[in-house]
Amino acid sequence: MEKYEKLEEIGVGNFASVYKGYNSETNETVALKWINISDESEGVPSSIIREISFLREMEHSNIVRLLDVVDTVEHGRNKVYLVLEYMDVDLKKFIKTHSETAKNPHVIKSFLHQILSGLAYCHSHKILHRDLKPQNLLIDSIERILKLADFGSARAVAYTRGEQVATLLYVAPELMNGGITSAEADLWSVGCIFAEMCNQKPLFYSSDHMNIVRKIFSLLGIPDEETWPTVRAYCQYFGIPENNPPKNLAEVVPDLEPAGVDLLSKMLRYKPEERITAYDALKHPYFDDIERP
Repeated sequence: MEKYEKLEEIGVGNFASVYKGYNSETNETVALKWINISDESEGVPSSIIREISFLREMEHSNIVRLLDVVDTVEHGRNKVYLVLEYMDVDLKKFIKTHSETAKNPHVIKSFLHQILSGLAYCHSHKILHRDLKPQNLLIDSIERILKLADFGSARAVAYTRGEQVATLLYVAPELMNGGITSAEADLWSVGCIFAEMCNQKPLFYSSDHMNIVRKIFSLLGIPDEETWPTVRAYCQYFGIPENNPPKNLAEVVPDLEPAGVDLLSKMLRYKPEERITAYDALKHPYFDDIERP
């Protein structure tokens, strides 16, 4: 760690803290994600091992780069540092601190295209992110480059355990119902993020699981028994009207152009197999006026 200097704390997670740092050998600003390994633990948390493994495997302009991994001892305690490329803000903070820029339709379109580009690359390499949310999308606010980050919850496609990992506001409905983890669950999260960029507030906001379900049902209507086998009992138990019709999505995101509404509708489908893929989304007419690589 001699060549790295911690400057200021910029983020705190369950297992780690992130610092803005400086590499004295290269004169680069970096992000230092340090993991404090407790004496009682059995080593580096599995989430960090997965993150290191996936980041070493991937190389894409819209995925944060892992520059170095340092295993060290500080004050008699074992610590592991992930040295990552530095991005000055995440999407959540960008929306809050750059509100006028963040609601510009061209900026929204560019950011969404970059999210999908990074995600299509992940999926082509059989990697599911599983925790896409604005806080895990890092931005260079000057160049307006966006990168996917925080792969601690990621899994290989072969991993199919039906567990809810994504943050509640962005979790796909099939995972709330014990469904299987899939690439399509990532696309639901992207749809929620897309709507949030347009409206500058979460599409389904609540800290309560049932309130989120009610909001989803209110927007998309009640799913059928094939999509959600226990939906009738669910509605009866929680007092949700079963005849609730879907809303007009164009009214939910009133500033979004029709092609964007169509793309959003293809992401927010109850049936995972009916959701558009990240690869096909990149070819959607909504992006016809964007500069493609």
